[in-house]
Order: sequence, then C-alpha cells, then structure tokens
Amino acid sequence: MDKSERREGAGRVRRCIASGQTLPEIELLRFVACPGGWVLPDPAAKAPGRGVWVGASLAAVEQAIKKKAFARGFKREVKIAEDLIETIVLGLRRRCLDHLSFARKAGSIVLGNDMVRASLVTQKPAWRLEASDGAADGRKKLDGLCLAWGGVPTVGCFTGVEMGMALGRDVVVHAVLLPGRLADSWTADIRRLAGFVPLVPDDWPKDCP
Repeated sequence: MDKSERREGAGRVRRCIASGQTLPEIELLRFVACPGGWVLPDPAAKAPGRGVWVGASLAAVEQAIKKKAFARGFKREVKIAEDLIETIVLGLRRRCLDHLSFARKAGSIVLGNDMVRASLVTQKPAWRLEASDGAADGRKKLDGLCLAWGGVPTVGCFTGVEMGMALGRDVVVHAVLLPGRLADSWTADIRRLAGFVPLVPDDWPKDCP
C-alpha cells in the first residue's frame, strides 16, 4: 500500500501534498511525473509509477505549485507546464463525457425534452444535464418538474455538440442521468471538474435547480 494511502471506513483516503490534509480519494486528483520530469494529471488514477495527490481544486493545485510540493512528493526535480490547469480541465471533461457514453450504453440516461419531461414526472434523477448553448426557454419548461423534487443537481458546462458526440446523437440539449453505479462515477468526476470550472454558465439564473 502506498504510504500516502489509508483506509477510513469503506473508502480510501490520501494525503494532499498541498495542504497536508488526509482526504477521501474522490476529493483528490492523482498526478504522475513522466520520464522527462513533467508533472501530468492522472484523472483515472491508473498510470504506472509513483503518484502524488492534490485536492481537486484550482486553489489546491496552485498552492502545490507555489510550495514546490510536487518536487517534494516525487522526491526529485520536476517540471510544471504552463498549461497544466488546462490539461487537468480537458482530462476531467473527457472523463465526464466518457461516463455519459457508458451510461447511454447501459440505459442509465434519458435524452430529449419529451423523454426527460416524462422521466422527471416519475422519478428524481441523479443529475440534470443542459447544453450550455441551449435555449433558456427549453430549460425553463423543465425547471418546475425539477423543483417538484426539491431541485436536481444541474450541469451546463458542455455544448450540445459535445454531449451529442458522447451520446451518439448530432446534438443533445436536455438529458437526465438516472441514479446508480454509473451516476456515482460521474458524480465523483463532475465534482472534481467543479473545482476548476463553473458547472453552469455565469449568465444562467443563480437559482437554476
């Protein structure tokens, strides 16, 4: 077992090299260093070799860089690319879209305004997905159904084309992710992504469910 790893209850915890805190693994991001010494994010936490863990937020990664915590964690000199944050965001976005693709194949996601509306009448989804470039009127027509469940966590940081590519359509504007194992995996990565970028556009209503 890695020295940074402990078990707490049913889940694994790791030490964040930026803060020194021991946190659940789902609240952290793993990083590795390539043979050339460049620090690379490992969102899947599967890359071989020594890894270090940092809180899944922009502030934590910036703190790790400022404190030179990566060099101490890897116990050698390392290099930080100027676009490290962008690389982290791209990797997390890719993982989240991959989760949606898996959910489609498993029948765990509902697509399209009419189907989403029908689904919201009968059950509370784990997540609601709205295309960042979708029309506000289309979202508003579903808002009431979501509020009837006390609100539904909403993601609006992917375009309709991005969601469509993940879900086997040209464009997807409205979708809901149903509760289950795949939703749990999505939740872990979308919350990591939320540490770096807003999950809904700034110009959406602040009380958007």
